Amino acid sequence: MSSSQPFSPEEIEAGRLMFAAPWGFATAASSLASLPAMTGLEVAFAGRSNVGKSSLINALTGQNALARTSHTPGRTQDLIFFSAGGTLTFVDMPGYGYAAVGKDKVAAWTGLIHDFLRGRANLARVLVLIDARHGLKDTDKPVLDTLDRAAVSYQVVLTKVDETKKAALDDTVAAVAAALKKRPAAFPDLVLTSSRTGAGLPELRASLARLIAERAPG
Repeated sequence: MSSSQPFSPEEIEAGRLMFAAPWGFATAASSLASLPAMTGLEVAFAGRSNVGKSSLINALTGQNALARTSHTPGRTQDLIFFSAGGTLTFVDMPGYGYAAVGKDKVAAWTGLIHDFLRGRANLARVLVLIDARHGLKDTDKPVLDTLDRAAVSYQVVLTKVDETKKAALDDTVAAVAAALKKRPAAFPDLVLTSSRTGAGLPELRASLARLIAERAPG
């Protein structure tokens, strides 16, 4: 589901087909020097630790074990790249805001995140995941600020909407939408998702398929 008008059946089908191919692990990078060559388009997944990035990637691709999931925040320590061999590559970024490791390591992850967001020319969009139960937090603001300054298009995806009552969810959607109006690089439409129930996944796939079509050469 989305906070905007729904996608057409043709767009939903285009999104389904794009993710019907088998996705797999491509590479991992722990520093800017170890990043792969820039080919095709990349969509990065950013968010606080334990917001559900890995679960959403698994749900989108229909593969339960593609991205590693954990109840322990801070398990994703590198930039993890996933691909189906086509135009689009997913980048699972280290969670920010908390990690059960030393402060130096957290600082290194944070620096890597911000450097990547500023300097990746083929980064078509960043999906900033926000837990629907909690809304935007102070720990989200530095990443949003970086994206705004770098003029990198980003879209907020609310996760775990199945764990939120409708009235509270409506309040969160309104608050997040109002905050994003003040941010120049924010995509105006929110996507509301649940990796457990599948809510919002067809719309998110369609959104990414539309992005690829719009950015395709020629």
